[in-house]
Parts: sequence; C-alpha cells; structure tokens
Amino acid sequence: MGFHQHGPRAGRAAAALLAAGLLATAVPASAAVAAAPEPRIDLTVLVIDDGGGAVGAIVAELKDTGVPYRTVDLDDPGRPVINAAFLSDTVSGRPRAKYQGVVVPDEDPFGADSTAGAAENAALFAYETTFGIRQVDAYTWSHPGVGLEYVDNGGYAGVLDGAQSAVTAAGRTGPFGYLDGPVAFEDNSSLTAESYGYAGKPREGFTSYLDTPVDDSGARGSLVGEYAHDGRRELVVTFAYNQYQRQFRVLARGIVEWLTQGIHLGQSRSYFSVHIDDVFAPDARWDTARNCTPGDFDCTDGGEESNPIRMSAQDAAHAAQWQRTAGFTLDMVHNAGAGEEWKTEHGGTDPLADRLVADRAQYRWVNHTYTHPFLGCVQDTSTVPWQCAKDAAGKTLWMSRAEISAQIRDNHNWAVGKGITVDRSELVTGEHSGLKTLPQQPQDNPNLAGALADNGVKWVASDNSREPQQRPVGAAQTVPRHPMNVYYNVGTAAEMTDEYNWLYSAAADGGSGVCETNPASTCLAEPLDTATGYASYIVPQEARTALSHVIANDPRPHYVHQSNLAEERILYPVLDKVLADYRALFADSAPLVNPRQRDAGTELQRRAVWNKALADGKVTAYRIGTTVTVKAPSGVSAPVTAPEGTRKQLLLSTAVFGTAYAGARSAWTSPELLQSAITLKLPA
Repeated sequence: MGFHQHGPRAGRAAAALLAAGLLATAVPASAAVAAAPEPRIDLTVLVIDDGGGAVGAIVAELKDTGVPYRTVDLDDPGRPVINAAFLSDTVSGRPRAKYQGVVVPDEDPFGADSTAGAAENAALFAYETTFGIRQVDAYTWSHPGVGLEYVDNGGYAGVLDGAQSAVTAAGRTGPFGYLDGPVAFEDNSSLTAESYGYAGKPREGFTSYLDTPVDDSGARGSLVGEYAHDGRRELVVTFAYNQYQRQFRVLARGIVEWLTQGIHLGQSRSYFSVHIDDVFAPDARWDTARNCTPGDFDCTDGGEESNPIRMSAQDAAHAAQWQRTAGFTLDMVHNAGAGEEWKTEHGGTDPLADRLVADRAQYRWVNHTYTHPFLGCVQDTSTVPWQCAKDAAGKTLWMSRAEISAQIRDNHNWAVGKGITVDRSELVTGEHSGLKTLPQQPQDNPNLAGALADNGVKWVASDNSREPQQRPVGAAQTVPRHPMNVYYNVGTAAEMTDEYNWLYSAAADGGSGVCETNPASTCLAEPLDTATGYASYIVPQEARTALSHVIANDPRPHYVHQSNLAEERILYPVLDKVLADYRALFADSAPLVNPRQRDAGTELQRRAVWNKALADGKVTAYRIGTTVTVKAPSGVSAPVTAPEGTRKQLLLSTAVFGTAYAGARSAWTSPELLQSAITLKLPA
C-alpha cells in the first residue's frame, strides 16, 4: 500500500530524494567519460635547418650516436609547412607527438615578421606546450626574448678563444653532470678568431648550465642555459660553434640528453685504444741528412739501412710500469718471426722478447703476421714509386693464399706456444697490405679473403686515413685505425721534429714543399726547433687530434709503432696528455672505454646495420607514459639510452636495463624471448 506525506517535512524529504537522484545520475556519468589517453611521443627529433654550423653540429651528434631525426630545410621552397597536422596526429584514438624534441637555429625559427612565419612559429610553440616537447636554440644572442639581459647590462659579447667556461651547479645536477672540469674554448691559432659569443645575465625563468666570467669583478654570464616560459622549455646556446670544436664536442652529449629528456634511441661512449705495431721487429730510422728512410724505395741516393730502432728489455719494463700508473692497457701488435730473425742475428738471445713474454698478461695482443711482408701484389721496385709486377700476359702477380695464410697461422701459433692470449679473429697486416693500396694497387689481393677465412679472421685492420669506412673483405670486416703523427721511423724527439719539418715546411724554408701542393695539408709558419719543437708543438697537436676522436664517439683504434716506445720513448708524452686532458674534463661516471679490435669492429658493424634500418624507415619507437617501445627488423640490435632506474621487460619479469655510463643507462638491445618488440619501463 502506498502513502503520501504532506507538509514541510515531506517537502524536505522529496527534495532530498531528488538531490540524491541527481547525484546518483551525475557521478556515474562523470565516471563514464574516459580520461584522455596519455599521448604517444615518437622517439624522433625534428631539425629545422638553416644551413648554419650550429644546427649542423647538433645534426652530426644525432647522426653519430644513432638518434633518429628528420630535417626540414628552411632554404627548400618545397619544404613542408610546419602546422599542427605536420607535428601531431592520432593513432588508434591516442594523440601522437611525431617528434620528441626540436632543434631550431634560434628562438624565431620561421621569422615572426611574416604572416606565414608567425603562423609556423605559433604551431610549433603550441605543439611544444601541448606535449611537453623541448626546443634547442642552436645559436642566438643575449636578449630578454631568450631569458637573458642585453650584454650591456652586466654581460659580454666578443671573441671567446681561450675562454674558461664552467658547468654550473644546476648543470652538474642536470644535463651536464658527466663533466668535471672547466670547458676551455679552443685557441689553436693567434691569427684567426675561432669562436664568438654572448655571455648574458639570466633573468627570471632562466637557469644557466654553462657560464663564463664577464669582467674582473667575478660576475659571470651564461653561455648555455634553460629558459622556462609560457609552458615551454628552450635550451639557449649563445656562442657559435661547429661539430669539430672541442667546446661543442664535450657539451654535445648533454645537449641531446636535455633535448630528449634522457630517453632516446642511440648511445655514446668515449673510446680510446692504442695499437703498438711491429712489436718484436726493428723499425728503420729516418736519415736526417738525406731526408728519407734507408731501405725505402724512394731513398736511393746512397747509404744503406743501419742502426734500426728496436725496444729494449728496459723499454718493455717501462711500458708495463706505465700501464699500471696510467690505468691504461696497450695492444701489442706483434711480428714473432721478425723477433726470431733478430734473435738469430744477435747471438741467439732476445731480452726484449723474454721481458714481454714474461709480462704477457699485462697487455692485449694482436696478430701482425709472422715477418711483416707485403701481402698484396708482388712489388716491382725498379721504379719509384713501385708498381705491381705483371706476368708475360700482363696479369698482376699476387702473393698467394698459402703464403698469406702461413704468415697469419705461424704468428698465431707462436703466440699460443708462449702462453700469450691472442684472438684468432683479429689481424693487422703489415702496412695494411693485402688491402687495396692506391694508386698502385686499386683492389684487394684476391687471395686475401680466402686466407682470412682459412684462419678464422673476422676483423682486419685498415688505415682510416685511406679508408675511413668499414667494409667487407670476404666474410671479414675491416676495422679502420687512426694513424697518429708519431712516426714509425724515429726514436728521438729530434728525429721526429726533423721529419715533421721536412713534411710540413715550405720548400723555401728547407722542407719538401709537399704542404704547398697537398690541399689537405698546411705549412708551418717556420720550421720547428728540433730541440724543443716536439714537446712544445707536436705533442699538444697530436694529443688534441687524438682527443677529438675520443670525445666524438669514435671507436676506431689509434696506431703507432714499437719504435715510439724505444730510446726516448716519445709516445708517452702524447698518451699522458690525452689521458690527463680527458680525465680533467670528464667525471668518473664517463670513463674511457678501451675496446679490443674485435669490439671496435662490432660497434662499427652494428652502427651500419642500425643506420640502414633507420634510413629504410624500418624502426618504430615511442614512449607512452613510463613505457618505451622499440620495434626494429629481426636481427637488428637497437641502441637505446634511458635514465637510471629503467628496467627491461622480460617474458615474466623485468631486469635492470643496460650499463651505466655518464649518468644514464644504455645498451645495444633486442627483444627478449617470444617478444616482437623491446619494452622498457622507465622510473616513475
């Protein structure tokens, strides 16, 4: 039976029931509206390119470390218009940001003075705000539009050659935490200005990461910093640079880490390995009077090869001690047969070999063939330069497969018999012979690839100055090596400087004049003093060159010769400076990586495969919240960098991802068992 209530109480009850009903319908309706899905951020960098050196330098860093990027050329009349559709879309109902970071020439990439430019700027800035995308202003000036005061208000504008800049406290706890010491701007020549920039005082919203003194009062101005404003973040760089300058190279890692928020494809290391060629063999000596090396084909004006340079047992003991002190291991690239010949010619004893074999575990060892012969064509030395000898039918005569194989096999077997650990897969041929040698031998010895296969050689050294790119030799791959300008035919600083003067002095100054005709060379302003020139000029020059490779993510080995560890031991000052300069610049979190030849070869091979997969458009990678997904073709390892705390998804659990380096974790990685993609879980 129903009933009705009347009066105020009934009215209040009815109102309460009505309110409850409204609440009952309102809450489920609100819950039924699904929260907007977390956006997908694709792991690709957008580069707006004006053709300038600063943007080009950042592109080089992206390319060299394996970070995918898309370039829009501002000078291309057919370039795409930068609008919302170009920058983002929706995939399976989820908003997608097509780019995880943006590199632009400056804070006004499209030119706000024009209607079209203003519209493109607005679209880009709205995109960055919506998706939390960061922007690098590759090079701009100090002004309030980038969060800095004008330089006339406590700043500086001008040449920065030799300037001592420093990473700030914010930079050390932020993107440049892998750096320790001051970042000195290069000053390689007093004849030309190499760097120009603006050091400005930060305004509200600006955090300086790298600064420099602006006057004698101790005031400092920013050269690199973050400007947070209007929901956007810009990394503002206020000095000009190119991809080869040291100040950029040491900062490049941090620029990319800031841009990508520490989550990106690609990885970077500081590599340095040094091969000592001709170990056990003597090296010919430069003749300072005739300006040539007796025994060479072009040294024909009288005089015989004499007084060769060879390490002593004391030199070997010093090498082992230096390694322990320096914390660095050398690769002994050895010719055992040449050592056996030396022993026979010198009374049947060889204290050097005894010392090196006794200390064998302290070094790494690489096969350099048994007696260091030329493994290419048979050389006809009746002419200068030599030519490849030919048979009566005009066919080139080659060293045979059996002879090459014996050189490789005998040297390997000698090392094994002495208890030396040597990797069969690694080989350095004498003078990189067997490989093509231009201009006389424009192709590899056709017998070389078979001999390599006979002996299990997978990694054969090549000369980076002639062949900088890795390539196949049959089933093997080359490993390009950087030659150091510490010559094989010198044992003293004076000899080294004399030969250097001959090569790099103008003919009018008593040199060969080669520097005047070779477009890749430059002449010394005047010949170096043979008593002081090595220490004052050549050592800093060669150390700077080697360090430029180290800080450029270049795994290629460097090579010198055993003669450089003999007599005055002139190699050590160069190595000491490279190591000291690196360790002064970089924190312990970014140690030098000293790869074996096989590891350097593997790194180069992986990069080539990865770059091809990127070029073919076969890599998909994105982040949704704290999950990163990477898909690449089967068999292709992907280089990935992520923050500390990142874990990799296994089939039923997770594991710590990668190895620690420079404050992040990174690795070449592939999908796990029964997985089709790499899945990483970022720290919350």
